[in-house]
Amino acid sequence: MSDAPTPSASDKIPVTVLTGYLGAGKTTLLNRILTENHGRRYAVIVNEFGEIGIDNDLVVGADEEVFEMNNGCVCCTVRGDLIRIMDGLVKRRGKFDAIIVETTGLADPAPVAQTFFVDQDVGEAARLDAVVTVADARWLPDRLKDAPEARNQIAFADVILLNKADLVDGAALDRVEGQIRAINPFATIHRTQNCAVPLDAVLERNAFDLARILEVEPEFLEEGHHHHHDSEIQSVSARIDGPVDPEKFMPWISNLTQVQGPDILRCKGIVAFPDEPKRFVFQGVHMILDGDLQADWRADEPRVSRVVFIGRNLDAGAIKSEFEACRA
Repeated sequence: MSDAPTPSASDKIPVTVLTGYLGAGKTTLLNRILTENHGRRYAVIVNEFGEIGIDNDLVVGADEEVFEMNNGCVCCTVRGDLIRIMDGLVKRRGKFDAIIVETTGLADPAPVAQTFFVDQDVGEAARLDAVVTVADARWLPDRLKDAPEARNQIAFADVILLNKADLVDGAALDRVEGQIRAINPFATIHRTQNCAVPLDAVLERNAFDLARILEVEPEFLEEGHHHHHDSEIQSVSARIDGPVDPEKFMPWISNLTQVQGPDILRCKGIVAFPDEPKRFVFQGVHMILDGDLQADWRADEPRVSRVVFIGRNLDAGAIKSEFEACRA
């Protein structure tokens, strides 16, 4: 292992994971990204699983920047493939500005997201910028009933494109958006036709930077700000108006994610520690947790500690009371 300093988040290559159920419009969005005149250079990793692959001709002048993983679904068996491709890309950094990973429509995005926490070399060179999910406004209600992958893709998303919005009426759009909110109250939703959306709404969002999100939407993690519930996937948020004791909080969050990890799809939080000028920001995917001290608390800002969990079979009462027990 080298003694080189770990690059800060701003130095790392941003990676967007593009997911969505079969036919929702992922390839349309990817082609839009690759052909629009934005002056950015993207390396693309596509995962083929019986779908029509993206047309390499669309990657103008950069054929070699499209990498295919053909062993089916991006899951644990293919993580090694993703790490190998990422390692190769890291060696060529400077030739592109960011990386897009397009998963197959049948993939659970969790293992892809986890790769950026699990593999040390990948984690030091690249950062997961956002999980972007394309959802079909017409068919999503049916898929939420019969396709667990579709539910997971919604639950993991930081940004959701509710695509083909022109194919249903306003009332149906409101209903499907309500269903999305019941599963994931925290994602940003854009209603689109043909995935037409400003690219800065989906790319290089730094959606995993909770401090930035809270500046844009201060109530993001507030109790009561999101009140939808879903019978299968739920969100639990808790807050303490003040700092937490790191000697209590760190073992608690570690134990919770180890014991309930299979049921915790995503977790995020910002907490204050006593006498620590910086915020402790953490995020996790299943049992894998990543956290560090980030930006300073502003002088005019209340040092509120907030956590949120999205998952299945979560005991909201226990989580809230255990978090409260971490109060400094």
